[in-house]
Amino acid sequence: MARYIGPKTKIARKFREPIFGPDKNFEKRNYPPGQHGQSKKRSKMSEYATQLREKQKVKYTYGILERQFAKTFDRASRKEGITGENLLQLIESRLDNVVFRMGIAPTRSAARQLVSHRHITVNGKVVNIPSFTLKAGDIVGVRERSKSSQVINDSLRGRASRYPWLEWDETKMEGKFINAPARTELPETIKEQLIVELYSK
Repeated sequence: MARYIGPKTKIARKFREPIFGPDKNFEKRNYPPGQHGQSKKRSKMSEYATQLREKQKVKYTYGILERQFAKTFDRASRKEGITGENLLQLIESRLDNVVFRMGIAPTRSAARQLVSHRHITVNGKVVNIPSFTLKAGDIVGVRERSKSSQVINDSLRGRASRYPWLEWDETKMEGKFINAPARTELPETIKEQLIVELYSK
């Protein structure tokens, strides 16, 4: 799952959302794949199937393995507060996700690769673990020798989104993870309660 290299448009059509980012092919065929994709007489999903699909959507969106996801949910369930919101906050606090949110990489898979290849630093030290959990106040930056990378610079030039829980300094090519985002700040359409119900069975 973390290194999914199959047809992304097909997966996006399965969930009826462009979960991997802008996709012209998805826009042309934004209905489920298969010969009955456009049929209105699709079988109704069971409660379990609906919950499982939501979990799979989150895993594909963030590129997380099953075991990693289960461990993250366990951590979320042991924290104070609402389990579903805790889960999303922990996922959003992953280093690879923050690198993507800051615009250093165009996609989460590209962000994972940058982290694995030691292009990213946290508080001045190189960190090559994509699942590394950031804490409020941590500084995420581009390694000095990687600041001339065309891939990184192209991504930063196309950086459009701004998020209230992140700060970015263009001159230093580094940003600050202010805090884990509130549920209302996340742009993804995720029904986290379905995931909580799935793990509660």
